[in-house]
Amino acid sequence: MNTNSLQQHVNEPTGGNNILDLIMTTTDLSINGLEVTDKIGDNQMIDFSLEVQDPNTRTQHKQVLDYKRVNFELMREERGSYNYEVLMSNKNAEECFMILKEKIATATEHHMPRKIVRPTNNRPWFSQEIKRLINARQHS
Repeated sequence: MNTNSLQQHVNEPTGGNNILDLIMTTTDLSINGLEVTDKIGDNQMIDFSLEVQDPNTRTQHKQVLDYKRVNFELMREERGSYNYEVLMSNKNAEECFMILKEKIATATEHHMPRKIVRPTNNRPWFSQEIKRLINARQHS
């Protein structure tokens, strides 16, 4: 789950000796006071509070790479200025990869400008089809 940036919050049995309930959130959401409490039938109830931020109140801007203004020629020149044969001599594949990765990151930092963007209220599950259905329902 961590590879998909999800975190499971229930860590104790909720049905017999098994964890039957999943409360998974992205890492930027906060679950507080999670308790496995009263028993209802064969299962136990889970009590918790979820802290979320109203997406409409986000005002933070973030910096992203501006791919339209990249100076690829200078990036190529910088990448070509290194003597990779010397840098990578007597290194294993992992070390060579890390050297190459660091050199690319350095060239990117030097020659790829950044721009500031505002966050969007982009909800990937809210597709064009769903928007169309909501509009049709509201206009009927």
